[in-house]
Order: sequence, then C-alpha cells, then structure tokens
Amino acid sequence: MHATPPPSNADAVRGLLAALAVVVFWSGFNIVSRFGATASFTPFDIAAMRYGVSGAIALPLFLHFVPRQDWPRHMVLAAVGGLGYGILVYSGFAFAPSAHAGVFVNGGIPFWTIVILAVMSGFRIPRPTLVALALSTCGLLLIGFESLLAPTHGREWIGDLLFLAAALCWAVFGLLMRRWQVKPQFGILGIASFSALAYLPVYLLWLPANIAAASWGEIALQCVYQGVIASMLAAGFYSYAVQKVGASEASMMLALVPAVTAVGAFLILDEGLGLATVIGIVVVSTGALLGALPPAAIARLRASVLR
Repeated sequence: MHATPPPSNADAVRGLLAALAVVVFWSGFNIVSRFGATASFTPFDIAAMRYGVSGAIALPLFLHFVPRQDWPRHMVLAAVGGLGYGILVYSGFAFAPSAHAGVFVNGGIPFWTIVILAVMSGFRIPRPTLVALALSTCGLLLIGFESLLAPTHGREWIGDLLFLAAALCWAVFGLLMRRWQVKPQFGILGIASFSALAYLPVYLLWLPANIAAASWGEIALQCVYQGVIASMLAAGFYSYAVQKVGASEASMMLALVPAVTAVGAFLILDEGLGLATVIGIVVVSTGALLGALPPAAIARLRASVLR
C-alpha cells in the first residue's frame, strides 16, 4: 500500500460528512434488509432487487463514461463490494437478527480494514487507531449485549459468520478503491453494472425465488432502498470518504451505525434503551471519533486536555 499524504482540513471535513451519511444509510439498511429477509423474500430475491434496479440505472452510464481498459478493476470491485458483500449479508439476515449485523458487519469492517493494513505495513499501526478500534469493539458488544446473549434458535452463529465474511469483502473493497484511486461515481457504476450482469442470469435460471408472494409495497421498499440508497448512494459516499480521509478512518465511522440505529428506534419506534446500550453508544461514539479524526486533530485535542 503506497503512503498517502494526510488529508487537508477541508478534505477531512468533507470525508467525515460523507462517512456520516453512510452511517445514516446503513442504519436504515439493517432494518430494511432484516424486514425483507423475514417477510416473503428469499435472500436471493433481495439481492436481485438490489442489482436489478442499480444495474438498470448504472449500465448505460457505465458503458458511456468508463473506458474499457478500466473494466477489469471494476469487475474485481463488483466481485467484493457488490456480489460478495451483498449475497453474504442478505444470507446472514436469514439466520441472525439485525442487531447481530450491527455488531459483526459494522464492527467487522474497521477490524478487517486495520488487520489488512497492519499486515501490509509490517504491523506498524498507530496507537490511537488501535485504541479507537478497542473502544469501538467494546461499545458494539455493549450495544448488542442483550441480543448476543439471548437464547438462540441454533443457527444464528451461521448468520454471524456470514456477517463477518461480508465485512471482510467490504473492507477489501474500500482498500482497493483507495489504492486504485477509482472515482467514486465510476466505482458505483461499475459495481452495479457487473453485479447485475453476473447475478441476474443465475438468479433467473437457478436460484430459489419467492418474490411473487410479496406485496407491491414490500417490493417497492426493497427496490428503492436496496437498489438506490444502499447499492449506489452508500457505496458512493463511502468510496468518497475513503479517498478523502483514508480507509481506516472511514471504516471506523461505520461503528456508529448500531448506535444510530438504537437511538432512531428509541425516538421513532419508542423502543427502550437499556443501561448497557446507553454506555455502549457513548463508548462506540468515542472510539469512532478518535479513529476518524486526522492525527493532527488528535494531537491538538491531546494538548488541550493536558494543559
């Protein structure tokens, strides 16, 4: 991995704002995906709606704007950030609840990102990054404490492993976007296009489908959220954040997703917040902030505290 200069203050602000937008998008994604997986749809139906809608939008634009010599890289990005991530995470929702996805996907992405960076850099990782990862992990475990210790139905561990594998795919996607300096708008077009071309024929010919049993409202919800918000907007904003502030910093912000989801459920759905959840929100927010701030900002913060 080539060394890159630290981001300017303006780039850091834009990158963190983009990462916060991804937090909002993915907080809704966990709920919408779990709803779809426990309703009428198979995981393959949800993936088909994601890739079908995004592919229909993206393919004409991709063919027009992206040179052919760049297509192999976009195929690789689609394999990990499109098909790999999407199929694994949707399959996980069929076994485990959304709270587990918040812990293992959104906690797994910064974990895998930092592990890969550590291996590639000879295990030279800044101490603030390691502290941020430890804080965020503890906070995520506190937020998911009740769900993780609740009586299982025997197969939730399968979903947890699928979520971890999905997190690994997304971490690789973010690092490749950073290394290859793929423009975010072209990256999402390539992911959507090649994912649709590879997946839809297989789905239509061989995979189990139950989409005909769903209502039009359920289909519309999944098509809009999966095909536009999750597939295109979230991926594009995340790619932008990675290029502006770095892969480890952007991935740390995703640890906020379970906290935002819990607060949203409290405000909108009147779901209670236990003491462990409240403490976990504070801890994970501290860790995500520490991991996302540029080193210069951390140094200034440390100096002001020590005065």
